[in-house]
Amino acid sequence: MGSRWGFLIRFLGAVWLLGLGHCEQQTPETAAQRCFCQVSGYLDDCTCDVETIDKFNNYRLFPRLQRLLESDYFRYYKVNLKRPCPFWNDISQCGRRDCAVKPCQFDEVPDGIKSASYKYSEEANNLSEECEQAEQLGAVDESLSEETQKAVLQWTKHDDSSDNFCEADDIQSPDAEYVDLLLNPERYTGYKGPDAWKIWNVIYEENCFKPQTIKRPLNPLASSQGKSKENTFYSWLEGLCVEKRAFYRLISGLHASINVHLSARYLLQDTWLEKKWGHNITEFQQRFDGILTEGEGPRRLKNLYFLYLIELKALSKVVPFFERPDFQLFTGNKVQDAENKMLLLEVLHEIKSFPLHFDENSFFAGDKKEANKLKEEFRLHFRNISRIMDCVGCFKCRLWGKLQTQGLGTALKILFSEKLIANMPESGPSFEFHLTRQEIVSLFNAFGRISTSVKELENFRNLLQNIH
Repeated sequence: MGSRWGFLIRFLGAVWLLGLGHCEQQTPETAAQRCFCQVSGYLDDCTCDVETIDKFNNYRLFPRLQRLLESDYFRYYKVNLKRPCPFWNDISQCGRRDCAVKPCQFDEVPDGIKSASYKYSEEANNLSEECEQAEQLGAVDESLSEETQKAVLQWTKHDDSSDNFCEADDIQSPDAEYVDLLLNPERYTGYKGPDAWKIWNVIYEENCFKPQTIKRPLNPLASSQGKSKENTFYSWLEGLCVEKRAFYRLISGLHASINVHLSARYLLQDTWLEKKWGHNITEFQQRFDGILTEGEGPRRLKNLYFLYLIELKALSKVVPFFERPDFQLFTGNKVQDAENKMLLLEVLHEIKSFPLHFDENSFFAGDKKEANKLKEEFRLHFRNISRIMDCVGCFKCRLWGKLQTQGLGTALKILFSEKLIANMPESGPSFEFHLTRQEIVSLFNAFGRISTSVKELENFRNLLQNIH
């Protein structure tokens, strides 16, 4: 246990030392340079450069990944949007129509997904009909075979284990509903102001290992002009160990990715005739322009690339799990399920072929006790962040926040489970390492959001080049 946690913690820490390039200030700068000049060129301490990532994602991976996410298996996500906020009671629910989420009617969800939302393999899906009468996920039908009872209990026990980084929804709850992600896309909803800022403020203030003496402005777009370097928000990072700085970069990268989505799918026109969604250049500049954000915007984009590389690495590590012959993307349509598994493996093999993956073998595990302590801190902080998503007042924002935090949590679970994945049996149930359907759907959709962000950065570069 200790060695695998130690390796990844050192791996994340070493990646923090990367910079995504630095450009000398040019006068005058174009709008594109002010947002992107520091996110180009080679990464420090490795052979990877941003242009290689852009080319790989935008022209090789993105089209296939989007086609996979449009399939039935990945488009339906079960979520409980009615869970109460565990931290405060004064939640102002967004009353805007664009904040609403339209759940699926029961007959709209493929039968195979409804009957097998817990497990994924052919064996487990065959057993699902026998288990369907159980009142809850962990219940064991006495009529089941001894081997089946053991499998259900092992899976349930593992789902409650300390390897999980998220507090997942109880998908058996009457309040949990299927949502078609394609019909409820992540985009600008108008949810903003103190209620929205409060969510990210709590995440940064209380869950990113930040000293209490350093305060972040409630409004993330607020200016810090006139403050000394010692009082700026980022100065505290220099005093943290590299592992804790890496944790911050993951959260910042997720925040940046979400902001890119909202800027790229902004409500530009709303009339009784039509709604027009598109790229809002002004909104993008407010969040990422180097001058308007006093240097913070380009840091956010750097952290987005950092997050991309971490999740890319996790997907490359979990390939053996999906290559097992008894794994399938079960929806009930055998022909479509077989085609989608082939597409899934194509995507994963494409990811594995990325030429500039980090060589984690060059990082050595630290002290076992220290590594386990840091791992537990990572897990508890991230679980807390997953719980904060139930405090988001906009239901569509809550949906995508919950999905993307669960996806990142699943990626961390994979990276910390390298040896368990390597020791999986070639067939049959894997008791030491498994992924539920919820984890699989959130993992790929969350990475799909980050991949979309990288693709959208190319679009914004092109749009900003025409602004002087």
